Amino acid sequence: MEYSKMDWVPIVFGIFKLGVLGVCMFFAIKWHYDKDKEEAQRKKEEAQMQSEVSGV
Repeated sequence: MEYSKMDWVPIVFGIFKLGVLGVCMFFAIKWHYDKDKEEAQRKKEEAQMQSEVSGV
């Protein structure tokens, strides 16, 4: 059986597509995680400011 160079194109594109999707999913999850962490930190600081203001 003889293979041409074009037989590898779908395989290479498929691997590339999976790699790109994997990297994009990683950064999307990381971005949401960091956003939630940042929001929690902001809420903590706001609560601390409120307790300082009410304590004075």
